[in-house]
Amino acid sequence: MARILLGVSGGIAAYKAVEVVRLATGAGHSVRVIQTPASLNFVGKATFEGVTGAPVLVDEFEPDPARGAFPGEPAPDHDPISHLELVRRCDVLCVAPASANTLAKLAGGLADNLLTAAALAGTAPLVLAPAMNDRMFEHPATRENLETLRRRGAVVVAPGRGPLASKGEWGVGRLADPAQILTAVEAALAQAEQTVFAPRSLDGLRVLVTAGGTREPIDAVRYVGNRSSGRMGLALAGEAARRGANVTLVAANVPLWKPEGVKVVEVETAGELHDASLRAFEGADVLLMAAAVADFRPREAEASKLSKAGRERLSIELEPTPDVLAALSRASSAGQTIVGFAAEHGEGAVERGRAKLERKALDAVVVNDISRPDIGFDTSQNEVTIVTAAGGERRVERGPKGAVAAAILDEVEALRARDTVEANDER
Repeated sequence: MARILLGVSGGIAAYKAVEVVRLATGAGHSVRVIQTPASLNFVGKATFEGVTGAPVLVDEFEPDPARGAFPGEPAPDHDPISHLELVRRCDVLCVAPASANTLAKLAGGLADNLLTAAALAGTAPLVLAPAMNDRMFEHPATRENLETLRRRGAVVVAPGRGPLASKGEWGVGRLADPAQILTAVEAALAQAEQTVFAPRSLDGLRVLVTAGGTREPIDAVRYVGNRSSGRMGLALAGEAARRGANVTLVAANVPLWKPEGVKVVEVETAGELHDASLRAFEGADVLLMAAAVADFRPREAEASKLSKAGRERLSIELEPTPDVLAALSRASSAGQTIVGFAAEHGEGAVERGRAKLERKALDAVVVNDISRPDIGFDTSQNEVTIVTAAGGERRVERGPKGAVAAAILDEVEALRARDTVEANDER
């Protein structure tokens, strides 16, 4: 896996960088951390040293006990200059959170602390995850600095919108979800590998991924929906692209950062997802149907907002939505691999998933138990069982959704390899 150098600048969001490290190490990556002096006001060195298993550096003149080595590597037999050795060895530099001050320094080419000096000396991909007050983020200077950094090739993981650090304030500037940041880091690594490693396992393959949850309108502002965040689908799309696939992502109401190099089609309702997926599926080799599609929708949606005034209750008549996965299965042809997802609740989940696989004529189904609060919907972790039409059953232990996505695509590769062998045997 990769060597990630994480830069942590000052800001309340620095505590979320600990989760970025935890997810990255859980996915098998090796992580070193550089902190700015200001960040120590929010998270101490000991915290990052505990989760990385490596010393944390703050000052340019501070000796590095590991001599620039990442966890699992032998240290060199000399004392190299820390900011040069760390970026020489890393595969990607990620700054999360990236404060307005640090962004300004990076854009201006300043090197007045260890982090900015390392960034100036680095040649590895640069991933920036800004976090700050909304007024600072929307200031023309910050916007220009980000645009400058983008032009130079940096990947910017856009901040989210919501409550901010100051009590009562709300707006854009929240640090992106740690799982999103890791996805961006892994996508940047994959992009860099394209010029180094070839061929890759999915080179030339066309993969269609659906993600998110559909929303079926009740009126102009309300809808019937579900809690799917789209994280699993995004992880699948990113991993497929990393392996060289030409990926189309049909995203239903997914506000999260989308992987680089992936064609994205935005949809909202089950009907829109049905139509967009059918169009894209015609030219696809693999379908990964991770979207959570509403089973029912209001028979008639109101064009305006329904008023509560004068109502003691409200009745809404529902009708079934299109069965998107069944429609795609019926439209499939020889050589296409179809993987469905089954979000089941509690005991008997795998058996119900296997019944879905047979009912809809799938090649495989990925079953996860949504009765558990620590996995599944709107979390960064998942635990699944992959059931195949050939009778196979593989349990993927709880872990980051990126690692689960890798296991699922390993299974897809095995399915396609087996089908290729069987097709050659029939000739």
